[in-house]
Amino acid sequence: MAAPVQSVAIASLYTLGGWLLFALAVSLDLPYLVYPLAMGFALVAPFVAVAFYAVSRQLETAGRATIGETVRLTLDARHRDLRWMALITSFAFFIWMDIAAMLTLGFFGAAALDFAKLVSMIFTTPEGWTFLFVGHLMGAVIALLVFSVSAISIPLLFDRDIDVMTAMMTSVRFVRANPLVMVMWCATIAMAIAISLLSGLVLLCVALPVIGYATWHLYRRAVAGEAHQ
Repeated sequence: MAAPVQSVAIASLYTLGGWLLFALAVSLDLPYLVYPLAMGFALVAPFVAVAFYAVSRQLETAGRATIGETVRLTLDARHRDLRWMALITSFAFFIWMDIAAMLTLGFFGAAALDFAKLVSMIFTTPEGWTFLFVGHLMGAVIALLVFSVSAISIPLLFDRDIDVMTAMMTSVRFVRANPLVMVMWCATIAMAIAISLLSGLVLLCVALPVIGYATWHLYRRAVAGEAHQ
């Protein structure tokens, strides 16, 4: 509410990007990748939220945020070790997509290319339920691993000029110290993405700013906690 124009504009860009990715998957006859694409967003969510971190820092320091300053702060961050975290999260995302594709084709074979038939098999056959369990279990493990090293490190790298290893260690240490809270937060992000998917990504315009700003405040509390240890 404090920066509605920037919030909606940033979220709309990512929503448009999501539509384009889905359209690309369908046009390439890979409809079975649409759901993994959407849920894989949780892996890169902390990095995607960098623009929201820029808005938050402006609100903290100046009391208001401008589009020009948001763009400048976001682009300036690429000169620090934040770019390495972008590489790490992107790599994890592509690994997840490879695993999702192999699982789908392994369970359903050529039937995976027929989206309607695939959906029917997933929800009406024992193989489908097993596929859902295995797929979500593997996705959850990957998400928690990536989340552990990125939840605090990405806003930290945006906010401070430190090395990527220190940032990742800080993030892992914070997750280990607050496992229940962080697992619930990771699950909340995944649930928000799932609900956004059901809305055709329309609700992503609301979910993304909330996730982005909440992650910034989580980071600020984490840093305050570190300072008192």
